[in-house]
Amino acid sequence: MQCSWKAVLLLALASIAIQYTAIRTFTAKSFHSCPVPNPVNCSLSQDTDAADRLCDESPTFTYNLSRKTHVLILATTRSGSSFVGQLFNQHFDVFYLFEPLYHVQYTLIPKLTQSKSTTDRRVMLGASRDLLRSLYDCDLYFLENYIKPQPVNHTTDRLFRRGASKALCSPPVCESLGAVDLHLEEGDCVKKCGTLNLTLATESCREHGHVAIKTVRVPEVNDLRALVEDPRLNLKVIQLVRDPRGILASRSETFRDTYRLWVVWGGHNLDVTQLTTVCEDFWNSVSTGLNRPPWLKGKYMLVRYEDLARNPMKKTEEIYDFLGIPMDSNVERWIQNNTRGDRSSSKHKYGTVRNSAATAEKWRFRLSYEIVAFTQHACQQVLAQLGYKTAGSEEELKNLSISLVEERDFLPFS
Repeated sequence: MQCSWKAVLLLALASIAIQYTAIRTFTAKSFHSCPVPNPVNCSLSQDTDAADRLCDESPTFTYNLSRKTHVLILATTRSGSSFVGQLFNQHFDVFYLFEPLYHVQYTLIPKLTQSKSTTDRRVMLGASRDLLRSLYDCDLYFLENYIKPQPVNHTTDRLFRRGASKALCSPPVCESLGAVDLHLEEGDCVKKCGTLNLTLATESCREHGHVAIKTVRVPEVNDLRALVEDPRLNLKVIQLVRDPRGILASRSETFRDTYRLWVVWGGHNLDVTQLTTVCEDFWNSVSTGLNRPPWLKGKYMLVRYEDLARNPMKKTEEIYDFLGIPMDSNVERWIQNNTRGDRSSSKHKYGTVRNSAATAEKWRFRLSYEIVAFTQHACQQVLAQLGYKTAGSEEELKNLSISLVEERDFLPFS
């Protein structure tokens, strides 16, 4: 049967309308991603039922229409990151997580240490980015792929440093607390709250206006580009740096077995990768930030630990101003109570109560001048880049105080 030109035209118009409707429907739908671990994508589970369960129970990704702010504290071990994390943990409207990437590291690369090369560490970056994206979307179920033994009915007692997150130690996540338990110590949280219910934690995350995560397991800000450019997130990176000499002094005291040879210092046969890796990561990452690439515009702020220690209230106000989040009285009160401590208040190696200004310069009295000179030589580029002055003699080292840090104004890239 021969079709008239009118019929052909009507069919063509109908086809175009159908295609247009399909395209509009596809683009209007929220993104959905449920990357379930398997051996191909560096993950672990091959359980199809578990995959279906995770996809059914995990929320879909959507564009960040609410403009919830997602904060990542990018740091290295013993650089003051726990202290900076508390500046967000204390905020009433911030859902804070302490080192969730710990679980990725110890599942995929259980023997990874600071002495490993950056190449070894990057094995976990893909999985880390997937987990961070899910956590910022308040999908805490995705953590179940990396917690061992795997949670049962979405409950676990194995979340790393659960007590370091105020939101995970408060109602509705912890329902057993009374009025006298509002300010729990980290260890008391686990004792009083019992196992962690990830469903309740997910609900709590959604109720908060912002999400902040601290990690020392991402080497450089370049590794976060995919997340920074993701339109579903409103990710802002706070890169925390510290004088490498201060980092070395803190690590040698905290991790005595690992740094035993540094303490006795023979100058030979030392594994110096712990030190050089820090300096290389700082140099590469800070260089990217200070070069101000378009993808980091409005997304990156460089913070020196020494500046924060010297004037914690002022610097914290600058950080919150950069993030566009009002700083509440809980944060101010915490700063006042936790930056004027005496020597006995900082005995715990992960504690945050201390005299912050004195802590920032204490390394001068812990390290021999030989170690200081070696560190200055190995890290001379990054010391100059970040405005850390070098000491030319032991006398100069002992007599100079915080003035070893040059006045620098690292303005956020806006």
